[in-house]
Amino acid sequence: MDSQKKYAQTFSFEFFPPKTDQATENLRATTLKLARLKPRFCSVTFGAGGSTREKTFETVVDIQRNTGIEAAPHLSCVASTRENIREVLQAYKDQGIRHIVALRGDMPSGMLSAGEFRYANELVAYIRQEMDSHFHIEVAAYPEMHPQAPNYEADLRNFKRKVEAGANSAITQYFYNPEAYFRFIDDCEKAGIDIPIVPGIMPITNYSQLARFSDLCGADIPRWIRKRLEVFGDDRQSIRAFGIEVVTDLCRRLLEQGSPGLHFYTLNQAEATLTIWDNLGLGDPAEAR
Repeated sequence: MDSQKKYAQTFSFEFFPPKTDQATENLRATTLKLARLKPRFCSVTFGAGGSTREKTFETVVDIQRNTGIEAAPHLSCVASTRENIREVLQAYKDQGIRHIVALRGDMPSGMLSAGEFRYANELVAYIRQEMDSHFHIEVAAYPEMHPQAPNYEADLRNFKRKVEAGANSAITQYFYNPEAYFRFIDDCEKAGIDIPIVPGIMPITNYSQLARFSDLCGADIPRWIRKRLEVFGDDRQSIRAFGIEVVTDLCRRLLEQGSPGLHFYTLNQAEATLTIWDNLGLGDPAEAR
């Protein structure tokens, strides 16, 4: 963990573009609450195949304008061309956006071709080519291995290619086994990778939803956690209380061992993140509630 301990610990939050007017208002309320915690940035996801391109743009601009917090849009390789990526980058630059999360992205069902960019390292290299150092570029990291990677070693090489293409820092897929992250950092150090690699944190509030997400993205839910959650059945209050305890302990251990911060996957909700923040003693969130 020596490579990570030298970086200042920063905190950030992820949101997804709202689909309705009411969801837009709810997200604005959420971002204003979490903005009071002074995160380093807030990221906004990008739908499969570019399905939320315009809404991502609108949400990013809205967050940065209304909160003053740096907003970071996701950009995806899938269904993208050099021309439309250049246009999107210029539009973000014109809006004062300086932070990008560059991803390969998920292929929608029925789509046969990924587009002109096959892998995230190609997208990172193109952003650097077109915009030089204007954007701080985040990339994804997978301590438990990308679900489509042939093996762990190949996945680590893919990650290194993204770093060598010009990535400034990385955010991991969420996980609940801290040892997976610690081993991943050790392997990155052996491979000569030296950028901040911030753990992605998914609060546990809905077991069926979490199980579905985890099956899709390859994130492991340890057996002991699954078994405890299964016992609660539909008791959402107990699920939330147990989930907050588990994730708080995970975050505390990561920070104590020197992780360069935390990135919360909020699912556009503030309360679970605020409670974990409070449990960690990161600052008084009372005003944010």
